[in-house]
Amino acid sequence: MSVDPAAAPACKQPAGVIAPLVDLRRCEGKGDCVRVCPENVFTIERIADADYRALGVLHRLKQRVHGMMVAHTPNADACRSCGLCVSACPEHAITLGRIQRPSIL
Repeated sequence: MSVDPAAAPACKQPAGVIAPLVDLRRCEGKGDCVRVCPENVFTIERIADADYRALGVLHRLKQRVHGMMVAHTPNADACRSCGLCVSACPEHAITLGRIQRPSIL
C-alpha cells in the first residue's frame, strides 16, 4: 500500500527539521510506516544487539515473539512531518520530534 504523493497530506515542515522517533519497546516491525511514508524514511530491520540488551525482560520477550524486527529511520533527515507514519502505526510506537542541531557559537 504505497501512498500517492498527490493524495498525501500537506507536509508541515521542510526536510531536516522534524524526525520520526521509534519506541523500540512498542515497535513490532509490522512495516505500516514503510508503506505509508512518501519520503522513504523507514526500513524494517533486525533490532541491534545493544538496543535489544537495553530493553527490559518483557520487552525482550515481545521482540522475540515478533521476530526481532523493528522500524529504523536511516533517512530521518528526509522527514517532512506529514504524520502518516504516526497515524499508520498500530502499536503507537512512532512520534515526531524536532531535530536537535548543535548551536554554533
